[in-house]
Amino acid sequence: MKDKEAQYVEYAALWPRGPRQAKVQALAKRLDTLDGKTVAWVWDYVFRGNEVFEQLEQSLRAKYPGVKFLHWELFGNTHGSDERNVVANLPQKLRELGADAVVSGMGC
Repeated sequence: MKDKEAQYVEYAALWPRGPRQAKVQALAKRLDTLDGKTVAWVWDYVFRGNEVFEQLEQSLRAKYPGVKFLHWELFGNTHGSDERNVVANLPQKLRELGADAVVSGMGC
């Protein structure tokens, strides 16, 4: 069997990422402390967020005794059949309930 010269084929390739759709924005001002603040739990109802939030709440209460929490059930599923409505109403609901901070849990 004769050695054959390697044959190379050239293919055009495209960058898999499209152009940016959103501009980079400055981060919101961070809270100095959680003591006396109200934290909202927002969840997509995937991967045990209920257990994770419970553990976080216990740890944060130990460190910041004056912190209050808004339970994730107040906001609805951020990844379900009503996702668009839930997310669209989220800013107003957070204002109405007096949230100072939000922890959004997303499962994999």
